[in-house]
This record gives sequence, C-alpha cells and structure tokens, in this order.
Amino acid sequence: MRPGARGAIRHRRPAPHPEVHSPIRSSRVKPLLLPLTLALALVSSLPVSAQTADHADEIAALKSQLQVLQARIEALESRSTEQAAQTPGVAPAPASAAEGPGQTKVETRGGIRVASADKAFEASLGGRIHFDAYAFDRDQAATTGTSEFRRARLTLQGKAYGWDYKLEQDFAAGSNLDGLRDAYIARSALGGRFTVGHFKPYRSMEELTSSNEVLMMERPFASASGLFGGRQFQQGVGYLRAGGHYTAGFSAFNLRGASGTRNEGVGYAGRVTVAPIDTDEATLHFGGWASRENANQGSADLSASVNYAGRRGPSQAIATVSGASGDEVTAYGLEAAGSFGPVFFQGEYANASFGQPGGPDQDVVTWYLQGSWHLNGGHKPYKAGTGVFGSASAADRGLWELTTRYDSIENRDVAGLDVSSWLLGVNYYVNPALRFMFNYTRGDNGFNGDETGQYAVRTQFAF
Repeated sequence: MRPGARGAIRHRRPAPHPEVHSPIRSSRVKPLLLPLTLALALVSSLPVSAQTADHADEIAALKSQLQVLQARIEALESRSTEQAAQTPGVAPAPASAAEGPGQTKVETRGGIRVASADKAFEASLGGRIHFDAYAFDRDQAATTGTSEFRRARLTLQGKAYGWDYKLEQDFAAGSNLDGLRDAYIARSALGGRFTVGHFKPYRSMEELTSSNEVLMMERPFASASGLFGGRQFQQGVGYLRAGGHYTAGFSAFNLRGASGTRNEGVGYAGRVTVAPIDTDEATLHFGGWASRENANQGSADLSASVNYAGRRGPSQAIATVSGASGDEVTAYGLEAAGSFGPVFFQGEYANASFGQPGGPDQDVVTWYLQGSWHLNGGHKPYKAGTGVFGSASAADRGLWELTTRYDSIENRDVAGLDVSSWLLGVNYYVNPALRFMFNYTRGDNGFNGDETGQYAVRTQFAF
C-alpha cells in the first residue's frame, strides 16, 4: 500500500506473548476470549467485493494474527484448568448446564432431597412431629392428663446401586434401638419388591397406613394398638407385588423388635387387596390378611391389650400367649373401604386364636367401622401400590374433616371380657405439612364397668 494513501490501515505485528508459568483462572481468560472471537467473526463477515486488493491483504493478515492469539488463549485456559485440578485447595470452574452432561438435583420442598443427574443415587431427609395434649373425664380408673410428643421422627431414605433403603428413628419412643422404626433395604425383582430388615408385617389395613395419615389420633384395636400389641415392627423379609387394582404381600419374620431380646420365635403374614373401582373421585377397596406367630425359645409373651379411652388412658388385657409355652397366635382379617367424593368409610373384622398350655385356645374377635366427611371439597386418595388410603390434599387452603369411629374387642372364652369405644373428631388441614386434630373418646370396659372419656388434641407437622 502506498504511504499516505487515503484509508490506509496502519498495522504493527504484536509482540510475542510471554510464556506463562503460573495458573491463570478461567474466569480471567474467558472475558478475553469472547471479544476476540467477536472481532474475528466481524472481520470474516466483511464483503470481499468491497475491498481493494491492498485492503484484502491487510485484513487477511489481521485475521491470521487474531486466530493465533485465540489459539494461545485457549491453550492457556486448558493449562490453567489442569494445574488447578492438580493443586490442593484449588477447584476448577464448574461447567455450566450447557457444557456438562447433567447436574446433581437438590430439592427443599418440605424435607431435603438430593439426586444424581442420572437418578441412580438419591437421598432424602424428612421427619414428623406429633405433639399431643389430653385430659380425662374420669370414672373408675386412675388417669393423668398431660402433654407429650407422640412421635418425633427423622427419616433418611433413598437408593444406591439399584437398592432402596430407609432408616427411621423415633426420638419420642426412647433412645437407641427403642425408637428404631423402619430400617431396611429393598430391591425390585420378579415383578414386585423384596424387603429385608425391620418393618411392619403385611397385615391389618389400618396398621399399614402411615401415622401421618391415620383418620383418628390412635389406630383401632385390630392393629398393634390392640391385637398385635408390642409387635408393630418385626425383623424379617418380605415381598410385595402391586398391579393397577391389586396388591399381594407376604412376610416372614423373627418375633423380635429392634430392642427385643434374641429369640427363636417366628411369624408369617400375608395380605391381598383388590380395588374394583379406582378413579380420581371414587374408590372401592376389599382385602384380606392372615397371620401366624409361633413362640419359641426366648420369645416374649404375645398379648392383646387395649387403651380403650385413648392413649395413656386405662388399659385392659384381652388375651396372652406365654412366650415360654411355645404356643401360637393365629389371626385373619377382612377389610372393606371406600372413598366417594368427600365421603370416606373403612372397616375391618379380625378373629384371632391365642393358644393356652393348660386348656383350650382363647378366641378374640375385634372389629371397627370408621368414616369421615370433608366439609369443603376434600377427597381421600387411594394408594394403589400399598392398598391403603392417604390424606386429602389441602394444597394452599384450609380443609376441614369430620371423623367418627366405633371400635370393639372381645375374648369370647372369658365371660364379660369385652371392651368398646366410640370416637368423634375433627381434622383441620392447614397445608400439606401441617394438621390439627381433635378427638373425643368414650371407652366402655364391660369387664369392670369403667367408662372413662378423653379429650385429646394433636399438632402434627410432617416434612
């Protein structure tokens, strides 16, 4: 190009880039890379037809130098990342969502849940707080009204390497193993799910319903609140299979809870359910279950005992099998339940035989019928995978539910040994985590004539 020509572009070759001996953070390099790339793209886009031959030569030289500088910056950025990765305490800049294959997902909706990008590893931490207060309308039995934490649990569950796990501790039930609840590993196989560890045997519909979702503050007599007293969680193995409208589960277990003594007693339980109607607004459920518990060396006594006027109220023993006798308890039950719009009902009938070493077995019969009515549009959903009902969704509005239950248990081989109770209640769901419950329970002990009542309130928070 002629010196002094109009429009001439003065150009100087850039000085050689000095050798870099220390790590350069990618956050300092990337701001340089972006404008250089834009400049290169702008120069490349100039129309060749509008340039003189001299202009074209100068632009070509400038493009070549920009490309060299861009390559050097990219090399420096790569070297910086490698050096940072090899230097203790220095972490390379994380890749963005667009650069990486996926990110670990963290949710804090209620509890805390962490999942890997491929969902192969998950862990969640949740819990429940049930705080109760009650007072008694005394009759013959001595009772003390007070307040207490009915449940105070932390729950860790998730999956790893294709296995599910759950570990739950109830601090309101005692320390160490006294408060251990679910503690198991599980895996899907053969069309169902195998479980190994400490969990509830497959028996009694209301027993298998979560304590966060039971209709009244305490479960009926056809559960570990009566027929299976002290035997709520057992150590063993189980298999549960669920289809669109049915479930079938079987469990075999040692007669030992987590905090119990070592023994050689064994038990078996199985439950099947079917839901011939199951839509978003209507569900009809039927089920049946059977259980057999064989006492053996070291077994604790197998008893049925009930608090007929609410928790911490007066109790009545119904039947007992001595663990040292080696006898057994066999039981079976039938279930029926339905949820139709705002109306819900559920009932169970159970018959149990308690072996006696010095005479004939004692037959125990228990049954209950309970129901509820949602006052402002709630509906109890059905959990087809386990064959039980959950709680209505309160969403972000308050939900009111009226509840009632009649409960009865009788030892037919001991004259006058029958106990019953009727309950009235109100549940107020503030949101999906918070619920308030009120129950009035009136017990009637036909064996001693006691008729004690209880007023109880629960504040429940589950996360």
